[in-house]
Amino acid sequence: MSREKRTKKDSLKKRESKATVGGGGGGGGLDSSRATPDPKQRRDVPAGEAAPMRYTLARPKPSDFEQSRAPVFMSHHEVEDLDGKTIEFFETSEHVFNKKNYHYTHCIADPAFPSMFFYRQTEPEPYGAHMSFEDTASHIFFDKAGSHVTSYKGFRMARANVAVREGRWYWECKITRGILKKRGADDPESHGHVRVGWARREASLDAPVGFDAYSYGIRDVAGQKVHMSRPKDFFPPGEDLREGDVIGLEIQLPSESLHRKVVLGQYNPAVDLLDEGADHGAEASNIIRDRIPIRFKSHIYFEESDYHTVKELEDLMNPSPMSSSGSHGSPEKPNPNHPVPALRTLPNSHVKVYKNGVLMGTAWTGLLAFLPPASKKPPQPTQPAGRDCPDDGSLGYYPAVSVFRVLESSSLNGQPMEAGDTEMKDAGSNGVGDEGGSGSEQPKTIPRNEARPVSDRYADQIVEDIVFDIVDEVGFWIEDGCKVVDRSYKDEKAGEVAGLVAGGAREEIKELVQDD
Repeated sequence: MSREKRTKKDSLKKRESKATVGGGGGGGGLDSSRATPDPKQRRDVPAGEAAPMRYTLARPKPSDFEQSRAPVFMSHHEVEDLDGKTIEFFETSEHVFNKKNYHYTHCIADPAFPSMFFYRQTEPEPYGAHMSFEDTASHIFFDKAGSHVTSYKGFRMARANVAVREGRWYWECKITRGILKKRGADDPESHGHVRVGWARREASLDAPVGFDAYSYGIRDVAGQKVHMSRPKDFFPPGEDLREGDVIGLEIQLPSESLHRKVVLGQYNPAVDLLDEGADHGAEASNIIRDRIPIRFKSHIYFEESDYHTVKELEDLMNPSPMSSSGSHGSPEKPNPNHPVPALRTLPNSHVKVYKNGVLMGTAWTGLLAFLPPASKKPPQPTQPAGRDCPDDGSLGYYPAVSVFRVLESSSLNGQPMEAGDTEMKDAGSNGVGDEGGSGSEQPKTIPRNEARPVSDRYADQIVEDIVFDIVDEVGFWIEDGCKVVDRSYKDEKAGEVAGLVAGGAREEIKELVQDD
């Protein structure tokens, strides 16, 4: 007798790829129309309809609803500033560092956001603009307010917790330990070195401000300006930055609508510059945050892939860079209409520098654009097709400080000597937009209606985060058919509620491991 031909079965991997959340037809699962998208599967997103990915997670723990906490501070050393005030520096622990191609923001569980699995962004103490405890290199020490930073290693950078994307903004840094202003016969030349400026997300934290194409810095020695590791004379001869000096940095950026025209190759200087500043129903930023809550010790964070350096800007640092055709020579300099988006510059952008409230001049014009596709993220397995360069809202120029200290042996007790401390100051207290700086000369001030202190930006950024969270929640709610979908199911054996993942398994929020 002839045997009946067997039907070829799909492989296990192929069957799993076809399964719906909850195990397909295994019972107890959700209907495919109500299922949460599998984060391992890419999905095509039509142009103009991009949305963030949603992950399948377990329900929050009760502790996830508690207010986010600041790092744990462990006293490291004390210094005395020029006014005789004691500054205590701390080593921070129990928090994550932005590294390994990821950046982190604090989050908290909130029952008002069920479509986002109950998590939204939040801020821990100290509230207000300060140097970020997460967005910094290792071996940086802070005071508890996050306004003073120092280090005993080579150059290390710390960025602020606020970024500017458009308009005119200003911040100041007071050098409390650095090049000595009055040097005695037995005194060292300096207690350390400082560079201050503005840095993008891609700027290296283990290098000084101005090291690469992503940051612009002022060097304390001779007051030189540094960009792409190329120091150039800027201050008048003899105008070093010394202990007690206050350095002010003002940045001007065009509107985001003009910025997007530049990076998308739609900029026409004959037309767009005339309309700059006029609001003709400009499209709002489409912020897409592909982030997932993770646990680190007693903290909850959103983890999101960070922006990375691009080859074109690395080549720009090379003294003999590659041209756009791939050969060595004289490539086209960065400009608003450059064929490569990363090499496009922003019209009407500049950085001005002040010393003790006195305008020293304009250090840079034509700052490099940062909105996608000028900035890029590494491709992720969960990233939908057709959305390779999202703007997650973290892009912009951040106030940045880098400090350098050399450990020296004291002849008295063999302990390391103190060096290289800096203080981040509010613009409204000592410089632009107020009665002036601390110098003896009459400063040239800027009216408040033209330049805002970065402390004001903190409040704006909080409002933006709230709006983005609400937009994401409403977007996911609409995807679910304008109703709250219960993505939990009853585990009959364990007798508990658990979250769903592809295939019906339960998944807890992952634990992050980092060296403190």
